[in-house]
Amino acid sequence: MAQPPALPLPKVAPSLRDVGFALGIIGIICILFLPIPPFLIDMGLAFSIAFSVLILMVSLWIQKPLDFSSFPTILLIATMTRLALNIATTRVILSHGNEGHEAAGGVIAGFASLVMSGDFVIGLIVFLILITINFIVITKGATRIAEVGARFTLDAIPGKQMSIDADLSAGIIDEKEAQRRRKELEEESSFFGAMDGASKFVRGDAVAGLIITCINVFGGIIIGYFRHGMPIGEAADVFVKLSVGDGLVSQMPALIVSLAAGLLVSRGGTVGSTDQAVVNQLSGYPRALSVSAVLMFVLALMPGLPFVPFVVLGGLLAFGAWFIP
Repeated sequence: MAQPPALPLPKVAPSLRDVGFALGIIGIICILFLPIPPFLIDMGLAFSIAFSVLILMVSLWIQKPLDFSSFPTILLIATMTRLALNIATTRVILSHGNEGHEAAGGVIAGFASLVMSGDFVIGLIVFLILITINFIVITKGATRIAEVGARFTLDAIPGKQMSIDADLSAGIIDEKEAQRRRKELEEESSFFGAMDGASKFVRGDAVAGLIITCINVFGGIIIGYFRHGMPIGEAADVFVKLSVGDGLVSQMPALIVSLAAGLLVSRGGTVGSTDQAVVNQLSGYPRALSVSAVLMFVLALMPGLPFVPFVVLGGLLAFGAWFIP
């Protein structure tokens, strides 16, 4: 029996989607100014992490960078969401931090307990390392790639336009194909130009996260000691754990989004998903795998080094070199 035809989507759906998107932006703005209860802060932080993971997965699986042309806009929204949540958590930490480690919600307390292992010095060191990785390594490299990509893309536009016109004049392509190529060229130049500016969002987000954490630490200790009469040691323990936990929760999605931006701008002209490009190119040279396997076996025989990890890796590389034709 034939399947009934699918019902068309109601015409009201696009308008509802637009209204929902606008309400979401207004909600982000409201978080900047209105007090938020810890339960909603937990929901917002969980959403921020899930949203960043979604961005990373899309960046991995798109066929070419232009398939994710809305990335600069999404990057701005994700950055504003994290900063709004940072302000909300700062307000809660400074207002109710004297109530204990659960004052800012379960997500911050859970991250603080998981990463710090009960010692705020460990959490502070991990937080500074994440800031360093995000700001100096990933963000700086992605920013430079975006700048160079935008510059060379804009410089190449006249030559590509002339090539399209030449193919059209020679009859190699028709007018429809020429229009498609011109549109793709325009989208490419706009995308890399926008990515050049959008990379500054990530860099500014890393700096803002560090500044907000410092404000939470010193401001919380001062408020706890002078206003709530807490001993200086207890105030430092509570507010440093809350502040560093907040910083860790904020830096996780920031680091993920920075990685997504780096993957996107470093793709260049590669067509295909990231895993296909990387795996195909790395595994396409059996001799390279063979040399790597030999090096792993040599390291396994070196005194003082663990034997099993290097042997296992060497065996996998050797199998890959043998299996690949």
